[in-house]
Amino acid sequence: MGDTVEKDDLINEAQVDLLRGTEKYHSEDESSRGPKQNWGVQFFKNQQQQHHHSSSSYPNASESENPNESLVQDVSSTAILTPLDDDLIGKDEPDRGNWSGRFDFLMSLLGYSVGLGNVWRFPYLAYKNGGGAFVLPFVLMLFLLGIPLMFLELSFGQFAALGPSVIFERFCPLFSGLGYGMIFISAAVSLYYTVIIGWCILYLILSFRAELLWERCHPEWASKTCYSYKDADECHSVNGSVYAFGKCHNATWADENNITRTNDDSGMTNKHAPAQDFFENGVLHMSEGMENMGQIQWQIALCLLAAWALTFFALSKGVKSTGKVVYFTALFPYVVLFILFFRGVTLPGSTAGILYYITPRFEKLAQAQVWSDAAAQIFFALSPAWGGLITLSSYNKFHNNCLKDALIVAFGNILTSLFAGFVIFAIIGYLASELNMKIEDVVDEGPGLAFIVYPDVVTRLPISPMWSILFFVMMITLGMGSEFGLLEAVITAVQDTFPRLREKKTWVVLVVSIVGFLGGLAFTCRGGIYFLQLMDNYVSSWSVFVMAGLESVMFGWIYGADRYMQDVEQMIGPMGRWKTFFSLFWKFLSPFTLLAVLVFNLIQYRPLKYENYVFPGWANAIGWILSLFPIVFISSISVMRIVKAPKDKSFIERVKFLLKPTPEWRPAHKIPKEDLTELEGGQEGRTISNPNFTSV
Repeated sequence: MGDTVEKDDLINEAQVDLLRGTEKYHSEDESSRGPKQNWGVQFFKNQQQQHHHSSSSYPNASESENPNESLVQDVSSTAILTPLDDDLIGKDEPDRGNWSGRFDFLMSLLGYSVGLGNVWRFPYLAYKNGGGAFVLPFVLMLFLLGIPLMFLELSFGQFAALGPSVIFERFCPLFSGLGYGMIFISAAVSLYYTVIIGWCILYLILSFRAELLWERCHPEWASKTCYSYKDADECHSVNGSVYAFGKCHNATWADENNITRTNDDSGMTNKHAPAQDFFENGVLHMSEGMENMGQIQWQIALCLLAAWALTFFALSKGVKSTGKVVYFTALFPYVVLFILFFRGVTLPGSTAGILYYITPRFEKLAQAQVWSDAAAQIFFALSPAWGGLITLSSYNKFHNNCLKDALIVAFGNILTSLFAGFVIFAIIGYLASELNMKIEDVVDEGPGLAFIVYPDVVTRLPISPMWSILFFVMMITLGMGSEFGLLEAVITAVQDTFPRLREKKTWVVLVVSIVGFLGGLAFTCRGGIYFLQLMDNYVSSWSVFVMAGLESVMFGWIYGADRYMQDVEQMIGPMGRWKTFFSLFWKFLSPFTLLAVLVFNLIQYRPLKYENYVFPGWANAIGWILSLFPIVFISSISVMRIVKAPKDKSFIERVKFLLKPTPEWRPAHKIPKEDLTELEGGQEGRTISNPNFTSV
């Protein structure tokens, strides 16, 4: 009994010290901190009079509850945790749901960040920008932009437990449209991202055959430059026969055309692997350009419907069910990638491809496109300024160590991208050797690269249909992991904006899925690949750079980096040297990097190209409209805010007022009801009204 009383006294003293610390923290340099809401001392004093703060009171607890149980709730945090933390986390608002465990969030974050962008987008950008010349700026952008902005958004969402559609309204009303701009980016990317998942589903279905369709050059889709190693080997087994122009020719024809087995590629200056012709002609039925969008390809449309159906069933039950699904979607792809890597490096010519990948061509670094693509890929991979990071972290426990999560996922992401590059360039090196071509001429650069190189290598594996099935299951799981994060950002925005809809999440997900499917049908047309390329180049680059730069300025200068780091320390404890590190990047390095990339790209801007097709002016105009739409929207909301501000204030005073947090801005932390006047007066008898314990 004596031990129990002693433990209770220790807990009570710890809570009093914690409250005093909160009082001290919010009383320091109040003039420089601006009107940030005193969710410490002043909040306690006024909560009886301010009915909108009544949610701060603790829920009733039964007397049988033992306050000494679970003294430390989360070992991942260095913050002081007590039995109060189960009550401190969250607000008395309609239930948003929470991750059922820390690793559910980590796996969801890993699945969101490590996706098709690593094995689909990064390799084709590296191939497009000279291999090793792209790796250097990509790694540099990780440290300049990726890690600082990722941690910023993870801590931001976790601190307030709100999605981007609401959190900026409370944090900085002048730029409240920033959250909706992020949601627009996530929604737009999810449209064509799901189409790529649909392609994977179609390939998966076509893989259930004794022989893969793209192992040979079938006349219904093969071009004259199609070159199948399987057809060539079978042709060469017949004495005197040669394989050229996608067909096997007898010795007589070879003699008449002066073609021998040693130079049977004569006249074939642009040979293609069957996988390329199959993707472009057998699957997409590509038109000549955006001028001819053509009809919807019903096979792709049905697979797109299947992709949205999978998304609906995975997201309709909330983040708890999503957290379980991503254990598979986040980990399974690594198994398949390792298998493909070990097969790729054993192929002849793979060394040349890997050397091309890791050898920097420094003359490429003078091109703005290389730096722009590197920055865009970091945003595509880690997704800062897309809204997804804020959304996922908003379901965290308040004391989760989001810094550790940010570092794990950031480095895991870049290592996955670099590893996927080794896999794909080993295969490209092999194809260059087989086709007797330069590495840079093996396949056409573009978003279809992964659907040409990876499918081709599985034809070199024993029981190739089985490996093809595994590969496309991997691609689907990668895509779905990222799609969950993109769509969760959109769905959370709807529910945070209209809290009553939180109880009807299934219907919200259903409506979003139907709208997404209808919006994605444009990408299933014959000219859909051109529209996809347009969206991928414009939507996820220019406006994202501007929004990320604005976000850095908001935290680094308007709210204050040091002030925000104090808020972060309320969650994860002392930051040490990390405070200086992040403050430096948020205030100077990240905004400067984004500004430099923007200016450099504007100077060297060129109209978009895809393979040999140059996009017409009207198509580039559509791209610019899509790119600038979030910026125009954010600016319009800012102007409206200023216009609606009190008329008795000057323009400057209105702006200053709108740059300050609102009374609703506070941490996702229930503050206990108690009268701090007794604490401030130093009286010995004091009572804290938390029903879980009493200190006298």
